[in-house]
Amino acid sequence: MYALGLESTAHTFAGSIVEEGGRILSDVRESYRTKTGGIHPRDASRHHYEAASSVVSRTVSEAGIAPSDIDVVAFSRGPGLGPCLRVGATAARSLSLFLNRPLVGVNHAVAHLELARQMSGAHDPVFLYVSGGNTQVIGEVDQRYVVFGETEDVALGNMLDSFARAAGVGFPGGPVVMELATKGKKLIQLPYSVKGMNVSLSGTLTALESLIGKEPIEDLAYSVQEVCFAMLLEASERAMAYLEKDELVVSGGVGANSRLREMAKVMCEDREAKFLDYPEKFYSDNGVMIALTGLSSFVHGDTLPVDDSTVMSRWRVDDVRLPRGV
Repeated sequence: MYALGLESTAHTFAGSIVEEGGRILSDVRESYRTKTGGIHPRDASRHHYEAASSVVSRTVSEAGIAPSDIDVVAFSRGPGLGPCLRVGATAARSLSLFLNRPLVGVNHAVAHLELARQMSGAHDPVFLYVSGGNTQVIGEVDQRYVVFGETEDVALGNMLDSFARAAGVGFPGGPVVMELATKGKKLIQLPYSVKGMNVSLSGTLTALESLIGKEPIEDLAYSVQEVCFAMLLEASERAMAYLEKDELVVSGGVGANSRLREMAKVMCEDREAKFLDYPEKFYSDNGVMIALTGLSSFVHGDTLPVDDSTVMSRWRVDDVRLPRGV
């Protein structure tokens, strides 16, 4: 059985075909980038529109199967940027109708977590889910992912992008900040705001932006990582203690930051828990996670009529019942 997955929530339009059992047959990605400023939804959606045909064609070609071999078509239904989501949804609907195959709408956040769980070998972890639009501490309870802590304002990925934009170093900001941070030497005092298992990052961002031009950009990048990552791992450790879980998995695009994963590993070692990692390229948005989660949903009878396949740009991770059991 084969599933085709399409991802289009933000800056990446991606496609993948996976086989039942988890074997990845193809993984194709095209990303929208800018030299200055952040992501512009209409421009990103135009990029996706122009890339869609090529990505789908390459996804099928690299998988080495015929289009008629595809058993189910899955797409990222939300959360994400509406104009970008609609491009992926339109492509998926067209393929579903053309191939006469079932359609599955996948929650983007759930897909990140399901892929991370499978690739890391985790059994019942606490997830630190950090991406452009999400910063959440999550665990599974009764076949749902439950948010035990999250940002009260701006998500970490968007915060790093805002800092990078203010500093004039381009988009996406996360990889640039990570590279600059390796050259930083001084820890600059920034607001540290943890409220139980929630965090607040807007004050840290405001303070950071006020220091641009006054402190070396490398030291600012180093400091924002150290402070923000420590905040998130404090909340994650508290969740692990409360839920009595001994596994931590980081998921989402910001998880590609090697310093975050290094700090997560140290925290887990200190509490005799396990930090479970997986290949770095799968932290960022990809079609594999949509195909795998879509296939699992299909096997458990969760399909979507084309007429009801509108996108859900604010679809929360805790609104989804997970494909579990028989």
